[in-house]
Amino acid sequence: MIRCMKENGMSCPGSLSPDSREILFLEPVCTHNIWGGTRLREEFGYSVQGDDIGECWGISAHPNGDGTIKYGAFAGQKLSWVWKRHPEVFGNLNYDRFPLLVKIIDARDDLSIQVHPDDVYAGEHETVSFGKAECWYVLDCPPDAALVIGHNAPDRKALADMIREGRWTEFIREVPVHKGDFIQIDPGTVHAIKGGILLLETQQNSDVTYRVYDYERLSEGKPRELHVQQSIDVITVPAPSAKDSVMHTLAAGDDPEETNQLRELYRCGYYRIFRLEVNGSASFVQEYPFLNMTVTEGSGMINGQPIRKGNHFILPYRFGNVEVQGRAQIIASTVTDEQ
Repeated sequence: MIRCMKENGMSCPGSLSPDSREILFLEPVCTHNIWGGTRLREEFGYSVQGDDIGECWGISAHPNGDGTIKYGAFAGQKLSWVWKRHPEVFGNLNYDRFPLLVKIIDARDDLSIQVHPDDVYAGEHETVSFGKAECWYVLDCPPDAALVIGHNAPDRKALADMIREGRWTEFIREVPVHKGDFIQIDPGTVHAIKGGILLLETQQNSDVTYRVYDYERLSEGKPRELHVQQSIDVITVPAPSAKDSVMHTLAAGDDPEETNQLRELYRCGYYRIFRLEVNGSASFVQEYPFLNMTVTEGSGMINGQPIRKGNHFILPYRFGNVEVQGRAQIIASTVTDEQ
């Protein structure tokens, strides 16, 4: 519950501070992963060294990766700090934390086979109240790319037998994907990103992951921890059909009616996802509690401020008219409701 706490430096709900309508540009947090590569530095310009850069937490207020505001009245402050002390920036939403987390993921090698719990299971078995629903937008991939989405077990006994006996070829289901595809990963969905795929992930603000299988890889000389029983507990059986797992969208610029329009790709109980293809000039009204935006291609200007590939920013509540010029692709997100 959000309450008025002036004594702690917080603003009262409904009172807009003079700086509450600034665009919040974020300095992201990058992570090193056993399966990571170099594209996040070489293509997106993030100043992090190494050849194992797996994730850029672009818009995040999570303890394991809390983004820093680059400019303006909140410069130098963490996103979690702004969320707690200036709820009016985000429409005074009734969440106990910033609800979403946006990442760019570069998989040089295959990620582990994973599954996430829902809110109920996470609340009962973990120290957090959020499970993890997530979705992927494929930014780039090889011509013959596939993702692990779902499984082939007909019932929970078969599921447990396949996992405990290591029958991975029989168990795992791979689905072909292409650049521009959108994939929703509900809690309970077995999934994994395959090597060579670059994607943008939007998810609940949670880092709870159960690792089902990790190809017997070693990290610092030891196998990484598996979560066999938790995985068997939470995996959805049977899995949704393959044709229901992937939404094929047109590649950038292939749909003239979409160009220069903020188009909704998907919505569920946790988030709404949009794509904005800019070729010249685009305009829309920011009518949501907040709007996360990541520039995934190109460059341009937004309300007079320069943007380029790799920039992450938030348009706050009551921002008003948005004017974008240039040639760029932006993936955006917000919450589904205002709770």
